[in-house]
Amino acid sequence: MPALAEAQKPSKSSPAGAPAPRPAGAPRSAVADSDYQIGPGDTLQVFVWKNPELSADVPVRPDGKITTPLVQDIQAQGKTPTQLAGDLRTALAAYVQEPIVTVVVKTVAAPTSASAIRVIGAAVTPKTVAYHSGLTALDVMIEVGGLTTFASGNKAQLIRNENGAYRSYPLRLADLVKSGDMAANVNLKPGDVIRIPERWF
Repeated sequence: MPALAEAQKPSKSSPAGAPAPRPAGAPRSAVADSDYQIGPGDTLQVFVWKNPELSADVPVRPDGKITTPLVQDIQAQGKTPTQLAGDLRTALAAYVQEPIVTVVVKTVAAPTSASAIRVIGAAVTPKTVAYHSGLTALDVMIEVGGLTTFASGNKAQLIRNENGAYRSYPLRLADLVKSGDMAANVNLKPGDVIRIPERWF
C-alpha cells in the first residue's frame, strides 16, 4: 500500500502543529505513513505542484538513488517519504520558487526493501512480507500460514531496530493465532523481525 508525504513551506495562517493544506491536484494516498523507509526496487511518484514537467514516476535503483527532472542521483533508500520530499524541495529550490513536493510510494519491493517484515523460525512458511501502514502481527501470521506444530508461539520475539540498536519484545503468537486473543496483537514497524522458536520436549 502506498505511503505519502509532502514538503512545503508552512502556512502562516495555520496554527502551530496543524497540517498544511493539501494543494489541489496533488496525488492522494490510501495510507499516509511517516515510518516507512524507502528501499531499492520501490516505485515512487514525485509530484511538484504547478510544475507537471518536474513530476514523474521513478524507480529506486539498486544503489538506493533516484533521478527526477532537474535532480539527478538523489539518495532515497533509508529515507521516509517525508524526508525525501524535503530533500527534493531543497534541491528544486534552485530552479523553482518555494516548490511544494509530494512523494508517494506506489509499490513496495518486499524482498529487497529495508522496510519489509521478516519472519524466521517455526512459521509454516517463513518469509519476507511487504510492509504497509497498519500492518499487525496477525496480518503477518496469516501471510506466513500460521505456526508449525512444534512452534513455541508464546515465546516468540519481536526484534526491532531503535536508534541503531536492536531490542527484543515478547510476542504471544499462540494466544493470538490459536485463541484469537486480540490483546496479543501488535502493530509492526518497518524492518521488524519476528522470531518464532520451537518447543523443547
